[in-house]
Amino acid sequence: MSGTSLDGVDAAMILTDGHEVFEFGETAYRSYSKEERSVLRAALGKWAGPETVAAAEIVETAHAELLSKFDKAELVGFHGQTTSHRPKEQATCQLGDGAVLAEVLGRNVVWDFRTTDMELGGQGAPLAPFYHFALAKYLGCVEPVVFLNIGGVANLTWVDPSKSRADAPGACLAFDTGPGNAKIDDLVQQRLGVQMDLNGALAAIGNVDEKILERLLKSDPYFTKMPPKSLDRDDFAHWSDEVAGLDDADAVATLVAGTVGAIARGVKDCPREPARVLVCGGGRKNPSLMDMLAAVLDCAVVPVEDEGLDGDMLEAQAFAYLAVRVLNGLPTSAPGTTGVAAPVGGGRISRPGDLTAIKLG
Repeated sequence: MSGTSLDGVDAAMILTDGHEVFEFGETAYRSYSKEERSVLRAALGKWAGPETVAAAEIVETAHAELLSKFDKAELVGFHGQTTSHRPKEQATCQLGDGAVLAEVLGRNVVWDFRTTDMELGGQGAPLAPFYHFALAKYLGCVEPVVFLNIGGVANLTWVDPSKSRADAPGACLAFDTGPGNAKIDDLVQQRLGVQMDLNGALAAIGNVDEKILERLLKSDPYFTKMPPKSLDRDDFAHWSDEVAGLDDADAVATLVAGTVGAIARGVKDCPREPARVLVCGGGRKNPSLMDMLAAVLDCAVVPVEDEGLDGDMLEAQAFAYLAVRVLNGLPTSAPGTTGVAAPVGGGRISRPGDLTAIKLG
């Protein structure tokens, strides 16, 4: 998995039949270099074509280097690098060719997870919810629980573990809540030349501008739109403009408060209040963000590590899980997760020696 934060590639092995998670295996990480990240950033907002060839080659090379270490893997789930996601236009772009990876790695690769869902009227995102449902079962959850991923964009999955399967009506509700770390990362990179607000240090000393925060949370009709719904990394560009006049610390603190406020609104849209919010993604490493979340939500807010899970690798695990579901002809999304009309299984399977991908769904 290579997410919208553009930090690098996560890889994780799991043992699963596409229903239950039986065992967690080895993990690995391959960071993007400064030069690679620059090329990938230049591809954001663009579609696959001549302008993105260099970026696609970086994505394929980085994934191949990392996945070559997993010699015991029977199947690979490859998400690719999202550069554009426009659900209103039924269009999405994840750079990287799974057929190339299959040839290089010498094993079957499942990829292009989003296209079929969008062709059938879905948002194409988020796609991790069925894995979240499996994890809730793995953890033995009884009451509804929320999995909150704070990456470049923040998204949540509300899970009712009393349901028998992830695609059952009412089992999952999932959607992007709003900006996650992307606006914060972009600001500190532009102003300070650093990749992120490490450990939330700037946010901790900054003061939230309440007037600007109110505008951030009222200025976009996205917040009043009922889920399921999804975003592109570069949506909410006006947030950056709103904090342009603040000093570094106050700007970061205000953007963090905006991310938290959007998440809090999202939790209110859940069918029932969750017993816990389990946080994964880079945002859980920001103490200021986590403290703000705990202050505005009425339930426990904890990193997924408190439940014995790996918050750095959960998204990568999700696409391993989805790959097995695609291979077994099982749904990977449903009305409650992407807004698609009915449960649907998508994805392509590429096999070594066959550069034509089989499209399912």
